[in-house]
Amino acid sequence: MHKPSLIPDFAYDPPDVPLDILHEDAAILVLNKPAGLLTVPGKLENRQDCLIARLQAKRWDALTVHRLDCDTSGVIIFARTKQAQGFLGQEFELRRAQKTYVARLQGDLAGDSGTVDLPLGSDWDYRPRQKVDHDHGRPAVTDWQVISRSPGETRVRLTPHTGRSHQLRVHMLSLGHPILGDQIYAPETLTHHKRLMLHAESLSLHHPVTKDRMTFTAPVPF
Repeated sequence: MHKPSLIPDFAYDPPDVPLDILHEDAAILVLNKPAGLLTVPGKLENRQDCLIARLQAKRWDALTVHRLDCDTSGVIIFARTKQAQGFLGQEFELRRAQKTYVARLQGDLAGDSGTVDLPLGSDWDYRPRQKVDHDHGRPAVTDWQVISRSPGETRVRLTPHTGRSHQLRVHMLSLGHPILGDQIYAPETLTHHKRLMLHAESLSLHHPVTKDRMTFTAPVPF
Protein backbone atom coordinates (compact mmCIF):
# COMPACT_ATOMS: atom_id res chain seq x y z
CA MET A 1 0.00 0.00 0.00
CA HIS A 2 1.45 3.37 -0.98
CA LYS A 3 2.10 5.73 1.92
CA PRO A 4 0.99 9.35 1.59
CA SER A 5 3.78 11.86 1.19
CA LEU A 6 4.87 13.71 4.32
CA ILE A 7 6.46 16.49 2.26
CA PRO A 8 4.40 19.68 2.00
CA ASP A 9 3.53 20.91 -1.49
CA PHE A 10 6.44 22.81 -2.97
CA ALA A 11 5.42 26.45 -3.37
CA TYR A 12 7.71 27.83 -6.06
CA ASP A 13 8.28 31.56 -5.67
CA PRO A 14 11.68 32.30 -7.28
CA PRO A 15 13.43 35.52 -6.26
CA ASP A 16 13.39 38.45 -8.69
CA VAL A 17 17.08 39.29 -8.61
CA PRO A 18 19.64 40.10 -11.34
CA LEU A 19 22.17 37.54 -12.54
CA ASP A 20 25.31 37.45 -10.40
CA ILE A 21 28.08 36.49 -12.84
CA LEU A 22 31.35 35.67 -11.05
CA HIS A 23 33.42 34.83 -14.14
CA GLU A 24 32.89 34.85 -17.88
CA ASP A 25 35.06 33.92 -20.84
CA ALA A 26 34.58 32.28 -24.26
CA ALA A 27 34.25 28.78 -22.79
CA ILE A 28 32.57 29.07 -19.37
CA LEU A 29 30.18 31.12 -17.26
CA VAL A 30 30.33 30.96 -13.46
CA LEU A 31 27.41 32.33 -11.45
CA ASN A 32 26.33 32.78 -7.86
CA LYS A 33 22.90 31.12 -7.80
CA PRO A 34 20.34 32.61 -5.41
CA ALA A 35 18.42 30.37 -3.04
CA GLY A 36 14.89 29.56 -4.19
CA LEU A 37 15.62 29.40 -7.92
CA LEU A 38 15.68 26.11 -9.85
CA THR A 39 18.83 25.42 -11.89
CA VAL A 40 16.82 23.91 -14.77
CA PRO A 41 13.07 23.92 -15.55
CA GLY A 42 10.77 21.80 -13.40
CA LYS A 43 8.22 19.38 -14.85
CA LEU A 44 5.20 21.52 -13.98
CA GLU A 45 4.13 24.57 -15.97
CA ASN A 46 4.68 27.08 -13.19
CA ARG A 47 8.30 25.94 -12.71
CA GLN A 48 9.77 27.07 -16.01
CA ASP A 49 11.53 30.10 -14.52
CA CYS A 50 15.03 28.91 -13.66
CA LEU A 51 18.67 29.95 -13.70
CA ILE A 52 19.55 28.46 -17.10
CA ALA A 53 16.52 30.17 -18.72
CA ARG A 54 17.45 33.52 -17.21
CA LEU A 55 21.06 33.06 -18.23
CA GLN A 56 20.24 32.03 -21.81
CA ALA A 57 18.15 35.19 -22.16
CA LYS A 58 21.42 37.12 -21.69
CA ARG A 59 23.95 34.56 -22.98
CA TRP A 60 22.22 32.42 -25.60
CA ASP A 61 25.03 29.85 -25.73
CA ALA A 62 24.93 28.82 -22.05
CA LEU A 63 24.80 25.04 -21.47
CA THR A 64 24.07 23.16 -18.25
CA VAL A 65 26.95 21.23 -16.64
CA HIS A 66 25.70 20.43 -13.12
CA ARG A 67 22.94 21.53 -10.75
CA LEU A 68 22.39 22.93 -7.31
CA ASP A 69 19.22 22.18 -5.35
CA CYS A 70 16.58 24.87 -5.68
CA ASP A 71 17.01 25.94 -2.05
CA THR A 72 20.82 25.99 -2.18
CA SER A 73 22.72 29.14 -3.15
CA GLY A 74 26.25 29.56 -4.43
CA VAL A 75 28.80 28.79 -7.12
CA ILE A 76 27.61 27.01 -10.26
CA ILE A 77 29.32 26.67 -13.65
CA PHE A 78 27.89 26.61 -17.18
CA ALA A 79 29.62 25.86 -20.48
CA ARG A 80 29.43 27.94 -23.66
CA THR A 81 30.38 25.24 -26.17
CA LYS A 82 29.61 21.53 -26.50
CA GLN A 83 33.32 20.77 -26.16
CA ALA A 84 33.53 22.71 -22.91
CA GLN A 85 30.36 21.04 -21.65
CA GLY A 86 31.82 17.59 -22.29
CA PHE A 87 35.12 18.44 -20.63
CA LEU A 88 33.46 19.92 -17.54
CA GLY A 89 31.12 16.95 -17.31
CA GLN A 90 34.19 14.73 -17.08
CA GLU A 91 35.64 16.94 -14.33
CA PHE A 92 32.60 16.14 -12.20
CA GLU A 93 32.23 12.50 -13.27
CA LEU A 94 35.89 11.71 -12.58
CA ARG A 95 35.78 13.72 -9.34
CA ARG A 96 38.42 16.20 -10.43
CA ALA A 97 36.03 19.01 -9.53
CA GLN A 98 36.17 19.93 -5.84
CA LYS A 99 33.32 21.72 -4.07
CA THR A 100 32.97 23.16 -0.59
CA TYR A 101 29.76 24.25 1.12
CA VAL A 102 28.95 26.16 4.26
CA ALA A 103 25.94 25.12 6.33
CA ARG A 104 24.31 26.04 9.62
CA LEU A 105 23.20 22.96 11.54
CA GLN A 106 20.65 22.50 14.28
CA GLY A 107 22.20 21.81 17.68
CA ASP A 108 25.75 21.43 18.98
CA LEU A 109 27.67 19.00 16.77
CA ALA A 110 30.17 16.97 18.80
CA GLY A 111 33.79 17.07 17.66
CA ASP A 112 35.64 19.43 15.35
CA SER A 113 35.77 17.39 12.14
CA GLY A 114 34.83 14.06 10.68
CA THR A 115 33.60 12.06 7.69
CA VAL A 116 30.18 10.63 6.92
CA ASP A 117 30.40 7.53 4.73
CA LEU A 118 26.84 6.30 4.25
CA PRO A 119 25.17 5.04 1.02
CA LEU A 120 22.11 6.97 -0.13
CA GLY A 121 19.03 6.10 -2.16
CA SER A 122 15.55 7.42 -2.90
CA ASP A 123 12.85 7.11 -0.27
CA TRP A 124 10.20 6.12 -2.82
CA ASP A 125 7.31 6.35 -0.35
CA TYR A 126 8.18 9.93 0.57
CA ARG A 127 9.62 11.49 -2.56
CA PRO A 128 11.62 13.64 -3.08
CA ARG A 129 13.26 12.52 0.17
CA GLN A 130 16.46 10.53 0.08
CA LYS A 131 17.56 8.16 2.83
CA VAL A 132 20.48 6.12 4.09
CA ASP A 133 20.11 2.77 2.32
CA HIS A 134 22.71 0.11 3.15
CA ASP A 135 21.08 -2.47 0.89
CA HIS A 136 20.49 -0.59 -2.35
CA GLY A 137 22.01 2.87 -1.90
CA ARG A 138 24.90 4.34 -3.86
CA PRO A 139 28.18 5.22 -2.08
CA ALA A 140 28.26 8.74 -0.64
CA VAL A 141 31.06 10.41 1.35
CA THR A 142 31.12 13.85 2.99
CA ASP A 143 33.87 15.48 5.07
CA TRP A 144 32.80 18.05 7.65
CA GLN A 145 34.68 20.62 9.70
CA VAL A 146 33.29 22.95 12.35
CA ILE A 147 33.77 26.67 11.61
CA SER A 148 32.04 28.12 14.65
CA ARG A 149 29.41 27.46 17.29
CA SER A 150 26.60 29.58 18.70
CA PRO A 151 23.66 28.78 21.00
CA GLY A 152 21.57 26.04 19.42
CA GLU A 153 23.55 25.71 16.19
CA THR A 154 26.86 24.79 14.56
CA ARG A 155 28.37 26.32 11.43
CA VAL A 156 30.31 23.79 9.32
CA ARG A 157 32.22 23.55 6.07
CA LEU A 158 31.24 20.49 4.03
CA THR A 159 33.29 18.81 1.32
CA PRO A 160 31.41 16.16 -0.65
CA HIS A 161 33.45 13.49 -2.44
CA THR A 162 30.40 12.20 -4.29
CA GLY A 163 27.42 14.00 -5.80
CA ARG A 164 24.29 12.18 -4.63
CA SER A 165 20.93 13.93 -4.51
CA HIS A 166 20.42 15.69 -1.14
CA GLN A 167 23.73 14.18 0.02
CA LEU A 168 24.75 16.95 2.42
CA ARG A 169 21.24 17.31 3.81
CA VAL A 170 20.81 13.59 4.55
CA HIS A 171 24.35 13.11 5.85
CA MET A 172 23.95 15.96 8.34
CA LEU A 173 20.56 14.57 9.33
CA SER A 174 22.24 11.20 9.96
CA LEU A 175 24.49 12.92 12.52
CA GLY A 176 21.39 14.19 14.31
CA HIS A 177 22.00 17.77 13.18
CA PRO A 178 19.86 18.69 10.15
CA ILE A 179 20.56 21.84 8.16
CA LEU A 180 18.48 24.76 9.39
CA GLY A 181 15.64 25.93 7.17
CA ASP A 182 15.31 22.58 5.38
CA GLN A 183 11.64 22.22 4.44
CA ILE A 184 12.09 18.51 3.71
CA TYR A 185 14.32 17.22 6.52
CA ALA A 186 13.89 19.87 9.24
CA PRO A 187 10.58 21.67 8.60
CA GLU A 188 10.31 22.62 12.27
CA THR A 189 13.18 25.09 11.75
CA LEU A 190 11.33 27.06 9.05
CA THR A 191 9.72 29.27 11.71
CA HIS A 192 13.04 31.03 12.28
CA HIS A 193 14.89 30.32 9.03
CA LYS A 194 13.10 31.20 5.79
CA ARG A 195 15.65 29.53 3.54
CA LEU A 196 17.87 26.45 3.56
CA MET A 197 21.10 27.39 5.32
CA LEU A 198 23.32 25.73 2.73
CA HIS A 199 25.63 27.61 0.36
CA ALA A 200 28.06 26.35 -2.30
CA GLU A 201 31.05 28.43 -1.25
CA SER A 202 33.69 27.31 -3.74
CA LEU A 203 34.26 25.26 -6.88
CA SER A 204 37.68 24.20 -8.13
CA LEU A 205 38.29 22.48 -11.49
CA HIS A 206 40.32 22.61 -14.69
CA HIS A 207 39.45 25.15 -17.37
CA PRO A 208 38.23 23.35 -20.51
CA VAL A 209 40.53 25.34 -22.84
CA THR A 210 43.65 26.34 -20.87
CA LYS A 211 43.52 23.25 -18.61
CA ASP A 212 44.65 25.49 -15.75
CA ARG A 213 43.07 24.71 -12.40
CA MET A 214 40.75 27.54 -11.36
CA THR A 215 38.87 28.19 -8.12
CA PHE A 216 35.70 30.27 -7.94
CA THR A 217 34.12 31.48 -4.71
CA ALA A 218 30.90 33.22 -3.65
CA PRO A 219 30.49 34.92 -0.26
CA VAL A 220 28.23 33.17 2.23
CA PRO A 221 24.97 35.19 2.52
CA PHE A 222 24.07 34.01 6.04
